[in-house]
Amino acid sequence: SQTDLRQTFFTDELYSMQKIPFLSNIFNCLFSTGTSDPFIKFKLDGKNIYKSKVVNKNLNPIWNELFSFPIRDLDQTLHLKVYDRDLRSNDFMGSSSFPLNKLELDRIIPLTLPLEDPNSVETDMGVIILENFNRARNFCLWLRLSDALKQSMISKKNQVWTGIYTVILVEGQDMPDCGQGDIYVRLRVGDQRVRSKNLCIKANPQWRESFDFNHFQDAQENLMLEVCCKRGRKSEECWGVLDIDLTRLPVNQRQLYTCVLDPNKGKLVFLVTMTPCSGASISDIQSAPLDNLKTLQETQEKFRLMNCLRDLKDVGYLQIKLIKATDLPSTDISGKSDPFCTLELGNSKLQTHTVSKTLNPEWRTALTFPIKDIHDVLVLTVYHDDGDKAPDFLGKVAIPLLTVSNGQQITRMLKNNNLSRTTKGSITLELNVLYNPVRAGLKTFRPKETKFAEDNPKFNKKLLARNIYRVRKISMAILYTLQYIKSCFHWENTQRSITAFLMFVVTVWLWELFMLPLFLLLLIGWNYFHITPGMASYSQDLVSSLFFLSFQESEKKGLMEKIHMIQEIVLTVQNTLDEVACIGERVKNTFNWSVPFLSFLACLVLFLLTAALYYIPLRYIVLVWGVKKFTKKFFSPYAIDNNEILDFLKRVPSDVQKVRGQRQGRNSLKMSALFALTEFPSVTQDISSGCV
Repeated sequence: SQTDLRQTFFTDELYSMQKIPFLSNIFNCLFSTGTSDPFIKFKLDGKNIYKSKVVNKNLNPIWNELFSFPIRDLDQTLHLKVYDRDLRSNDFMGSSSFPLNKLELDRIIPLTLPLEDPNSVETDMGVIILENFNRARNFCLWLRLSDALKQSMISKKNQVWTGIYTVILVEGQDMPDCGQGDIYVRLRVGDQRVRSKNLCIKANPQWRESFDFNHFQDAQENLMLEVCCKRGRKSEECWGVLDIDLTRLPVNQRQLYTCVLDPNKGKLVFLVTMTPCSGASISDIQSAPLDNLKTLQETQEKFRLMNCLRDLKDVGYLQIKLIKATDLPSTDISGKSDPFCTLELGNSKLQTHTVSKTLNPEWRTALTFPIKDIHDVLVLTVYHDDGDKAPDFLGKVAIPLLTVSNGQQITRMLKNNNLSRTTKGSITLELNVLYNPVRAGLKTFRPKETKFAEDNPKFNKKLLARNIYRVRKISMAILYTLQYIKSCFHWENTQRSITAFLMFVVTVWLWELFMLPLFLLLLIGWNYFHITPGMASYSQDLVSSLFFLSFQESEKKGLMEKIHMIQEIVLTVQNTLDEVACIGERVKNTFNWSVPFLSFLACLVLFLLTAALYYIPLRYIVLVWGVKKFTKKFFSPYAIDNNEILDFLKRVPSDVQKVRGQRQGRNSLKMSALFALTEFPSVTQDISSGCV
C-alpha cells in the first residue's frame, strides 16, 4: 500500500548511507500516435540501476513503483530511456536526462522531462511525467544527504586538516562461509574513500590493513564502513553498513570496535586512532613559514638526525611557493581563462584561489604539507574555474620529493593528464623539503599508503599495449642474459668462456652466504660509478618519447591495421596465460598422481636427489653440474640443448589435455564396441545370452 511505502521510505535507517530515492510512484508517459508496450530503464554512471515493468498496449501507461539507489557524488546525470517491448527486439522510443547537482537538500523538485530521439523525424516524442504521493503532475526526486556528505562539503571549504584518523581493519567474525566469491570493505570519512583488498569468502577473513583519513578543523565527521560480497562480475551484495561517530574519539588512544552487521552476516572488528597533525597551511607568499627564522630553526630541530626515534610517522616537511603560471591555453570565448591550481601529495590535497580573466595568473601563495613518505610525488594540476560546471583541465606537473633542490626557483612545462607529452603553458614555483633520513628509511620498509578510491578503471587499448610492451622489454632483457650465459657454455668467444669458467669454479669453491648481498652491493656500486643520473634520465625520456611517438603513428593506421594490432595483443596475452596455466596445472598433476608412471618417476628422482644432498655437499654437486655444462661442447659438439625439468613437465598433461583425453577415450570405447557388435555377431549373441 502507499502508506506502507511511505513509512518504509521515510525512515532514518534508509538515510544511513547517502541515497537518492527516486519517488516514482506514478509515471505517466504521453506518446503522440500508435500503440506500444512501454517500459523505462534508469541509468546512472553508465550502469542500469532500475528497469520498470512493462505496461501492455497503452499510450498513457501508469507505473505504481518505487525504488532507491545509493550514489557517491552529485556530479552525475540520471538518464531515462523509454523502450517498446517487441518479441524480436526492444524499440527505442526516446530518452531524457537530469543532472543530480540540480537537486536541493530535503526538497521535492517538480519537473517534466521531454523525450528526445535524434534518429527520429518526429519532433514531439512525448514527455515523462512523474507524480508524488499527492498525485501532483510532476517529476519528483527527493534528495537527503547523509551526515558524511554534509561534512565533506564543509571540509572542501576548509582545506587544512588538523589530525589523522588511522583505521586498522582487523578481521571479520562469524561471517557466512558459503559459496565462492570475494568479500571486501569500503571505508569513507567525508569525501575520502578507500577500499580494502578482496578476500575469499570464509567465516573469519583477516584483512590486517591500515588506512589514514584527514581530520578537518570544525568538521563533525563519521566513519562509514560498508561490507560487500561480490560473486561473479555483476552480482554484489551488501552485508551491512556501519556508521561510527568520530567526534567523541579520544586523542592518541586506540579504540577497538566489534560491530554487528546485518542478521546472519557476522561481525566486523577494527581499530580507530585519532592523532593530531600539524604542518598543513595556506598563506601569502610573504608569510611563508620557513621564511621565519624561528620557524625554520624549530623545523630543522624537529627533523634532526638525533631526533630520529621521536615520531616515526612524521617523516618531513614540504613548503611550496607557488608563484605564477604563464601562457596557459584559453577556454573562454574572450580568449581568457579563470585558472586555479590544486596540489596533491599522497592523499593530501590543497587548492589555491582563482585568478579571473588571465592566461598568466600570479597566485603568489605559500602552501605546506607534512610528509608521510619521502617517495611521494607532488602533483600540481591547473584547472579553469567554470562556475557550477566541472573545471576544465589545463595542465599537470609531477615532481618527486627526492629530486627537489631546496630554495631554487624552477619553471616546469605543463603536461597532459597522463604526463606523456607537454602541452601549452608553464608553471613557476620554489620548493623546500626538510626530512629525517632515518624515519624516511624505516618508512620505506612499511606498507605504502592506500590511495583514495577513484572511478572504476575502464579498458584502454593503448594502456594494454603499453603494459605488454613493458613486459616484453623485461622478458627480452632476461632472454638476452640467458643467451649470453649460453654463449659462454658454447664457447662462442674463447676468452670470455675461459674467464666465465674460472669465475664459476672459484665462486662455487669459495661460496659463502654473505657473498650474495656483497655481490648485489658491488653491482649497485658499479652502476653508481658508471651511470650518470643525467644520462639515465635522458635515456628514459628518450625511450618514453619514442614509445609514445609509436602510439601516435599507430593512430594514423587504417582500421584493418588497428584490428590486426588488437588481435596480436590479445593473442599474446592468451598464449602467455595458457603457458603459465599449463605449467601450474602440470606441477599439480604431478603431485596428485594423474599419470602414475610420471609421478612414480618423480618420486624416484626426488629420492635420489635427497640421498645425494644428504651425503654430498651442495657445492660439489653445483661444481660438477657447471663443469659438465662448460665441457659439453667438447664431448658432444652437436648436442641439442634441453632443460630436464621443463622436458619432464611437458609430458605431464594439463587439465585441458586430461579432459580431452577422457573424451577421446570414451569415443574410442564406443567405436570399439560398435565394431565388435557389427563384425562379430556371435559375440553379440553370447552377450545377449549372458555367456561372456
